[in-house]
Amino acid sequence: MTSIQEVTQLSVTGQTTSDESSQTANQVVIQPDMWKKLRGGFFLVLGYLLSPLCWWNDLLFNLPIAYGFGYMCSLFSPKLLIPCSIIGYWLSNVVGIVLMQLGSVDVFQNEPKERNLKKELFTGLVSSTVFTLVIILLIQFKILDTPVLFSNS
Repeated sequence: MTSIQEVTQLSVTGQTTSDESSQTANQVVIQPDMWKKLRGGFFLVLGYLLSPLCWWNDLLFNLPIAYGFGYMCSLFSPKLLIPCSIIGYWLSNVVGIVLMQLGSVDVFQNEPKERNLKKELFTGLVSSTVFTLVIILLIQFKILDTPVLFSNS
């Protein structure tokens, strides 16, 4: 009975027991990890929405971004609208794949590891370029069919 009163008095006077101090120490460690996973999840979802893996993203995300990029370039020369829109579309897909890669590292990697941003950006750029080239080859060899958008008939 006296031990319960002592613990109560210790808690009331502002002194903490070892259980309380270990709980607060655990909370401090958990919070940065949680923010890292939330940030990674945000980048993963945003990257998915910008990437070519999402089938409905073009109308809502990629084409407006590509047109905006092309429009900004056309302020310098009107002939740049179409080429820069194509470049902007490709860049939005590349940024999407890179964001997915960066976000997935934050979400799925459990142990802290030193990150090399240059290497991650390079591998993201190379993987998205290879993906683009594979899609172009599949279209050229008529394995994938593209819709006819500008037919003369």
